[in-house]
Amino acid sequence: MDVFTHLESEVRGYCRSWPTVFSTARGSHMTDENGKTYLDFFAGAGTLNYGHNNPQLKRRLIDYLAGDAVVHGLDMYTVAKREFLERFNEVVLAPRGLDYKVQFPGPAGNHSVEAALKLARKYTGRESVISFTNAFHGMTLGALAVTGNSMKRDGAGVPLGHGVSMPYDNYLDGRTPDFLLLETMLDDSGSGLDVPAAVIVETVQGEGGINVATAEWLRGLSDLCKRHDILLIVDDVQMGCGRTGAFFSFEDAGITPDIVCLSKSLSGYGLPFAITLMRRELDVWEPGEHNGTFRGFNPAFVTATAALEDYWTGEGLEKETLAKGEQVERALNEIALEHAGAVEGVRGRGLAWGLVMRDPETAPRVCAEAFGRGLLMETSGPEGEVVKLLPPLTTTERELDQGLEIIAESVRAVRTTVAV
Repeated sequence: MDVFTHLESEVRGYCRSWPTVFSTARGSHMTDENGKTYLDFFAGAGTLNYGHNNPQLKRRLIDYLAGDAVVHGLDMYTVAKREFLERFNEVVLAPRGLDYKVQFPGPAGNHSVEAALKLARKYTGRESVISFTNAFHGMTLGALAVTGNSMKRDGAGVPLGHGVSMPYDNYLDGRTPDFLLLETMLDDSGSGLDVPAAVIVETVQGEGGINVATAEWLRGLSDLCKRHDILLIVDDVQMGCGRTGAFFSFEDAGITPDIVCLSKSLSGYGLPFAITLMRRELDVWEPGEHNGTFRGFNPAFVTATAALEDYWTGEGLEKETLAKGEQVERALNEIALEHAGAVEGVRGRGLAWGLVMRDPETAPRVCAEAFGRGLLMETSGPEGEVVKLLPPLTTTERELDQGLEIIAESVRAVRTTVAV
């Protein structure tokens, strides 16, 4: 691994937690060049909802490339783009009564967020955007301005303006009305808070520590935005595409955001792909006003279309994800009960879960122990205090049990080491 240390920037991160060289991957497993196989509860930070090298999607991709079809197309019309748009409307938008226009802003989630922020400001003529404590929306400057993590914000090197942070659901004492501060400041002309262009929110804060907003809180936020003529942006980059059960993570709350950001598992295969969805009347862009060289990656259109057809034309995946989520929750609660002195709690939805450790230093130790036992996980939360589980949605019940047992063993091992 000397070549990585010698040539690759110090900014590299995940490889420090998993010091091995991976060579192949299939389903819910990755194998390193020495032949050791790891169960993957990381899934490309939520990019591989359908697993590594999903055979159904891979065949469609190989056939497409073998036919010398268009790979790079900017925003030109292509057959692959047309098929994606048609199927996305038929399978996702129309059945949910969503009349959204689709923008292809660039290949990653931060591109979707940047487009959403620019569009909200352009449409409303206002500058500020409200975000929430422990939010994460990306590493480019606009997205960082609405991100809560101080370490990530400090990396910008310049002031991050035009963003205002408010308390997320359950951030306060549990007795203070959720939107008391925000509503009071919006109603008070002397508060110093300008009426914002938009509010941007994650229904489940993944990087922030698997903080789950209740349906009631999300409905309250949606109502507040409507009363004050503020656009509501839902960042569904990590929690969309079925991670919480339904295709969109906001569906259970019964709300309709003005703008939605999607990426990560949208391509279905780990290929770069992002879209920004907007209410039809919000589409006030001039041609070329927001663009990017890689906003039309046609292979991603192909695998995304295949994923929609194979996994979202019925209710099977959603029901399976919710059932598997209950399986994970039960196992994590047992671990929390066994180690009540070390575990503060369990939180999550669908197949996004977190085991919250009382001592922030314990979580990375648990993940390191799990790695040694053949399981890939990361930490999240402002202090890295949460052991985070994001297995592929296609992970079998047996594989989930195997991984959950490794987590239980890892917590016991760390606790034993600390006690000694």
